[in-house]
Amino acid sequence: MRAGPTRVVVTGAGIAVRGLGSPAELLAGGPADPAAPDPVDSLTGRGLRYKDRATRLGMVAARAALADAGLLEVVTPATPDDSFGVVTSSNFGNLDTVCQTVRTIDEHTYLGTSPMMLPATSSNVTASWLAITHGLRGANVTLCNGPTSGLDAVRWARLLITAGRVTRVLVVGVEPDLPEVRHVVDDGGGALFDGAAAIVLERDDLPATTGTGIRAGIGRYAKCRRAVDAIDAVSPRTGRIGLRLGPGESAVDAEVCDLASALPPASGALGVLQVAAATAWLRGGSRTGPALAVCGDDRTTAALVVAEAAASLSDSDLMELT
Repeated sequence: MRAGPTRVVVTGAGIAVRGLGSPAELLAGGPADPAAPDPVDSLTGRGLRYKDRATRLGMVAARAALADAGLLEVVTPATPDDSFGVVTSSNFGNLDTVCQTVRTIDEHTYLGTSPMMLPATSSNVTASWLAITHGLRGANVTLCNGPTSGLDAVRWARLLITAGRVTRVLVVGVEPDLPEVRHVVDDGGGALFDGAAAIVLERDDLPATTGTGIRAGIGRYAKCRRAVDAIDAVSPRTGRIGLRLGPGESAVDAEVCDLASALPPASGALGVLQVAAATAWLRGGSRTGPALAVCGDDRTTAALVVAEAAASLSDSDLMELT
């Protein structure tokens, strides 16, 4: 057995964003086509009427990521995996269901609710449905952690793996554009992000199930009050940064793809979108240096390094600052 920290890698990535077909298209930097087909229209089967929009978007992205990892037909409800967990990130998730339930109780008392409505008010409903749909019986967690939530979800998924709780984790970041969300955000009528991204993380020493291989390695993570401090905390130990995804000035950037500016406000989905885009960038050919994902606001910022492969990560690159 290899000594030192457990190395965690990305083996699959997928998105569910109107007008964009793959994580690589996030790198184009332009807005998605609002007239394109709704990604949730690709879902079929029974029970969809009881699932909120965030859950449906998450299901589309999860299906794409599992297929990219070669695991879609390997782990199913008929062949479940107790060591495969789910971590979702969403700050608004099922807000529509919660508001609808409150209105129903206010108008008709609890007698107006249904057995299908009340369980869907749980903030963990998307993660739960993903686990049920794909037979993922490991740890099941949802983060609603503000603007850093997406990268925090990737960090917690890695911790679950390095702690030995699971060997694989499906990480999904999702936010729906709904009237209830707009009421809470008070965006003034501007665009909001409506979509999801998903990645599959796993130990790099697992036996290959499909031969699809490692897409990227998860490196150093830091969370600080100031963006410059978070970036400095992760950058010196990785050498030159090849791609920066997110805000923050840095002289070591070779390319910049600021998804926070290119996309409508993506809240808890942003960090997972950034890691999915970084994975696509690293798969695109010869790259110089790893990618750096950065998200947050003027109160707190998270930064995460995504490297070309696990072999390019030293033990110091795997350490964290929080």
